[in-house]
Amino acid sequence: MIKYLYFISPFVIASSCLADMVVPTRTIRADAIIRENDVALHRGQNADVFDRLSYVIGKEARVALYAGRPIRFDEIGPPAIINRNQIVGAFFTGNGLRIATEVRALERGGVGDYIRVMNLASRATIFGQVLPDGSVQIAN
Repeated sequence: MIKYLYFISPFVIASSCLADMVVPTRTIRADAIIRENDVALHRGQNADVFDRLSYVIGKEARVALYAGRPIRFDEIGPPAIINRNQIVGAFFTGNGLRIATEVRALERGGVGDYIRVMNLASRATIFGQVLPDGSVQIAN
């Protein structure tokens, strides 16, 4: 919330600045892709919320989004391309060595997300970053 103070002797007047915020026009279920007709701009005073429709259209809801409530930054993300329990290729690259294997995804993830995966051979749980081709690069 942005406030401006105006000094008018001998009074101080506080004024609030309203900003646009993106709100759903209907309830959007978790894991659903947000479409153009699902959101609208409303005036309000809220921090940590989206202020442009283009930032949310095409993203995936991480939690249920309710009509009229502003969409916070942590409530949406890129659409998931890896689902929980899916078997995907994974690789580790370091010091001139590249190791490739298959892993089981332990959570959903979109491009750029860090997710937990389990090595099928050793049953070890490790973290990796989801790549655009649907594989996982194991974190160093």
